[in-house]
Amino acid sequence: MTEKINEECGIFGIYSMTNDCDAAGRAYLALYALQHRGQESCGIAVCNDGLMQHHSDLGLVPDVFTKEALAKLGRGNMAVGHVRYSPMDQKSRSNAQPLVVRHHKGSMAIAHNGSITNAQELREKLQNDGTVFHTSCDTEIIINIITKKRINAKTIEDAVDSAMNEIEGAYSFLIMSPSKLIATRDARGFRPLCMGMLGKDYIFASESCALDSIGAEFIRDIEPGEIVIIDKNGQRSIRTHTGKKSGLCVFEFIYFARPDSVIDGESVHNARLRAGSFLAQSHPVKADVVFGVPDSGLDAALGFARESGIPYGVGFIKNRYIGRTFIQPTQEERDSAVRIKLNTIESTIKDKRVVLIDDSIVRGTTMKRIVNLVRETGAKEVHLRISSPPFVNPCYFGTDISSRDYLIACKMTTDEICKYLGADSLGFLPIEKVTKIAENAKSNFCDGCFTGKYPVPEPSPVIKSKYDQKISGRD
Repeated sequence: MTEKINEECGIFGIYSMTNDCDAAGRAYLALYALQHRGQESCGIAVCNDGLMQHHSDLGLVPDVFTKEALAKLGRGNMAVGHVRYSPMDQKSRSNAQPLVVRHHKGSMAIAHNGSITNAQELREKLQNDGTVFHTSCDTEIIINIITKKRINAKTIEDAVDSAMNEIEGAYSFLIMSPSKLIATRDARGFRPLCMGMLGKDYIFASESCALDSIGAEFIRDIEPGEIVIIDKNGQRSIRTHTGKKSGLCVFEFIYFARPDSVIDGESVHNARLRAGSFLAQSHPVKADVVFGVPDSGLDAALGFARESGIPYGVGFIKNRYIGRTFIQPTQEERDSAVRIKLNTIESTIKDKRVVLIDDSIVRGTTMKRIVNLVRETGAKEVHLRISSPPFVNPCYFGTDISSRDYLIACKMTTDEICKYLGADSLGFLPIEKVTKIAENAKSNFCDGCFTGKYPVPEPSPVIKSKYDQKISGRD
């Protein structure tokens, strides 16, 4: 369990109608824009006249994709790309995506974001049928089911349509066949996926910021349950699984997504401004300056300052050349990384009553260190405001809140948390405001980690063998 709530990957796809483009180069730039969604591994698969080449490895996008690695991928008319995050104990080169398989009807590459709630059941069924697994990720389950469906299906999209009847949970994925690019989103729309155009080329990405990074025009979000097929004849959709009540993860607006993205019709930046405004209304305080913890606390801090009239300031300088604190495997290393990553600005803080804004508190250990840094810099008072409600429930749909045991809000009251963190006051975003921060979104939301109410029934607990516990990775 980590210091932040973490999402499970970013995906990108391109289909060029010109039949010859720098698909790998465009995927590289887009994955750079999606790097915040996954920092464990990354990969790109390119299709050139039906022949697939792919490269993936552990590491960040610029480290994995050298000029030589991109050159080996060559040119092509299609590509899919992936950046991955996983818990530390599931870090493995074999889990790096896209996954590429070859079967008697052709080749297939998949890039997947999300979590399959019936993964254990499906994996056991496939294993009993003789399937051999090479990774610990849900993605391999999906691609094996689609491959089996493809044996009797007329088309690859029919196989995907049929597979979605068996796959449960939160997901978006891209499938690249020798002649088609297929994009789909689960029936509830837990995970975001959008479509754009670059000239006559079709683009898909987890967030619209990836479209911006390559100069593509945003067209629309993929509907929950929709299957979009792109081939030489253009675009068409299958909507067999659409029409259910949507449940986009509301934490996309609080933390996961980049602030320059627009998801399901709502600006992430504006949603975070509203969260800060709601905090100021719900938990007013007399103070001299407001500032946020970089990066996801900055927009909410600006919203708090505007609503309260307290001046907005810059309290931290962030070292851009160190990974997120959750990457560090031990608590001692995480504590050291906080100091390396964030440095306070004394002129903003010393002898001031400060309002410190952050997006969430999970275990509280990192926030305790941050509050202490502000104290050591000379703050007279530290008033902590959090732009989400307290986490009190597990998530089954692709984030790493696996148990209440790790959540500080399940062990302490707000006053007790405040005392533990060393703050003068503590206020969370009211639960009734959490879905209102994205008031222009076209979707409903999943806020089960705050409320305990999920868009679908909670999955039944599965008793796993020692081996199965080691292979229960998510993507």
